Amino acid sequence: MPYENLKAEMGRKGLTMFDLSKNQNLGLAYESIRNKFSGKTEWTRKEMFVIQQDYFPNKTLEYLFN
Repeated sequence: MPYENLKAEMGRKGLTMFDLSKNQNLGLAYESIRNKFSGKTEWTRKEMFVIQQDYFPNKTLEYLFN
């Protein structure tokens, strides 16, 4: 499954895809985020950076999005 590390880290923090959709820095609708998690569309480097910086500053992009 795609983005297992990201999903696991979100679970540890109690974050949901809906929570990410409310992030103004990310600027994505819930459906767009759902499509990215399912692998239908890819995360941009900017989106990955925003998620890492806003929620998981102690985790690497490689770990989160591998």
